[in-house]
Amino acid sequence: MPIRVLLVDDVVEVRRLVRTSLRFRGGFEVVGEAADGAEAVQLADQLRPDVVVLDLGLPDIAGREVLSRVREVSPASKVVVFSGLETIDRAWIQDHAEGFVVKDADLGYLVDLLESVGRHHETRASIDLPDDLRSVSTARRFVRDKLAEWDIDGPLDDALLVTSELAANALTHARSSYRLLLSRSEQALRIEVADTGAGTPEPQPLTDTEEHGRGLHLVGALAASWGMESAESGGKRVWAELALPAALAAD
Repeated sequence: MPIRVLLVDDVVEVRRLVRTSLRFRGGFEVVGEAADGAEAVQLADQLRPDVVVLDLGLPDIAGREVLSRVREVSPASKVVVFSGLETIDRAWIQDHAEGFVVKDADLGYLVDLLESVGRHHETRASIDLPDDLRSVSTARRFVRDKLAEWDIDGPLDDALLVTSELAANALTHARSSYRLLLSRSEQALRIEVADTGAGTPEPQPLTDTEEHGRGLHLVGALAASWGMESAESGGKRVWAELALPAALAAD
């Protein structure tokens, strides 16, 4: 099955050059082309490509915003940024995309990267969610769909509970939007929630009357390990790892 690619660049000649290179290499299908950010978001939502080749210098929506919107509407798509210039957001972009290639690099390098990204078995997935209590159900649905795609069903109920608790903590204590990241190793499923707020959840002593503060105790009881880390740009990351059954580890 060919790797389905969406090309996003406001320069027609650049799109034509990449499209031709992909055709010569073989194994790719360019399913759509967009000349601006709004069209890119629309086509990503409609086509759900395997890979998006994304220029960040678009005339309407650019930089972090266009990348975030594409990932929001099509979280399973891999994004490779193909930029004309280096950017001060390089670290952030590398954390939110599968690749970054400057346009003066050898085009064969870009094609090699697209092939590697498109063929690589999915072991990571992320979604950005708003500061809204309704986003918790979106987070749970994202986890359920991704685990089904990865053929993981053993820890599904625990994964959904952990997701709910970590997302609710971000909303309750940090009062900010947040990013949910899933990753799978041979031994464990890692669920991580990163927010930009100052509030930090702390496990509270368990009592018969107190309803709040129990979330991290629940996470600790379900997870093989869990922790909290400060982010360099502010905010924090709270994560938990659930052990995978031996059958999945052997897969």
